[in-house]
Amino acid sequence: MAVIALASASGSPGVTATALGLALLWPRPVLLVEADPTGGSGVLAGYFRGTREYDAGIIELALTASNLSNALADIARPIEGTTVSFVAGTRSHSQASALRDLWAPLADVLSELESTGQDVIVDAGRLGLHGSPEPLLDAADLALLVSRTTLPNLSALRSRAETFQRPALDWHQSAVLLIGEGQPYDARDVSAAVNLPVLASLPNDPDSAAVFSRGAQPPKRFDTGPLVRALNAAIASVHSTITHRRNELLEGARP
Repeated sequence: MAVIALASASGSPGVTATALGLALLWPRPVLLVEADPTGGSGVLAGYFRGTREYDAGIIELALTASNLSNALADIARPIEGTTVSFVAGTRSHSQASALRDLWAPLADVLSELESTGQDVIVDAGRLGLHGSPEPLLDAADLALLVSRTTLPNLSALRSRAETFQRPALDWHQSAVLLIGEGQPYDARDVSAAVNLPVLASLPNDPDSAAVFSRGAQPPKRFDTGPLVRALNAAIASVHSTITHRRNELLEGARP
């Protein structure tokens, strides 16, 4: 597949939990990059509930002067029992300025991982913050704006959506991933308002989401429940969207 980046226009709609949920259900080996500049690791503090120490992460990657590809391989940590590895976020928001010169070269390195059989999911956090990884979003094969469907969330989403719209012949794509569709607006309403397609919708299921966001015990029938089903459907949509776009552009490039 490729590089998929997730971000939000405002608030905390669930970008980190969604990114981790997608990664843990991903059908191929995948690298999860915590590129949110606000500080702290949602994987370490949330999913692992602070039981796993921070020994290296995105800030060490930024401070590495040697080959970035080798440094990434050294710094990425596995999530045992899965095919997921991750690069932890910064320890503090004060480190955001040190990331400024990392994002563009890291985008190039991440795009090369597909040839090794590994995909990438980027948690880019909230847009517009100091140190925001905009080059990762620009270079991603698919950039997803994660949003709830309340009017304040959609107002913020609309203000950011224009910068995510891509030229007709661009390899890269953008779309919206909704949390809690129909509360109150549905996918058609959102797509019309922001002029971006809605790729997938996830249910507003706090108990199941807590498994990813804070390492909670899975509720009954978690593996077959609405959130996991929706995440698997989103993964299928991501794959289909990227594959269709690549085929479309290849066909258009043929004489």
